[in-house]
Amino acid sequence: MNTLEQLAQTIAERAKADPDSSWTAKLLAKGPEKCAEKFGEEAVEAIIEAIKDDREGLISESADVLFHLLVMLQSRGIALDEVLAELAKRQGTSGIAEKAARKPS
Repeated sequence: MNTLEQLAQTIAERAKADPDSSWTAKLLAKGPEKCAEKFGEEAVEAIIEAIKDDREGLISESADVLFHLLVMLQSRGIALDEVLAELAKRQGTSGIAEKAARKPS
């Protein structure tokens, strides 16, 4: 099990915890919308670090982005394995071809 899978497992376990004892449980208790908002905030912070060309800042914010992405997925009942399976389906396909094959939203 890799680090990302371990983190997803920990988040799933913390989802069952008392919100007073776990920051992750507290965030999840606020609902999917708050989890999405927090993910967005972290993504913007990562963008800022990338624009500033701050390597250490970008590494740190990227870790926050991955964590909050997993929390957001947990809030909507989506397992990391489902996302990884989608990536596996796309592997070996040109990004241009993959995008053209998507259903219009």
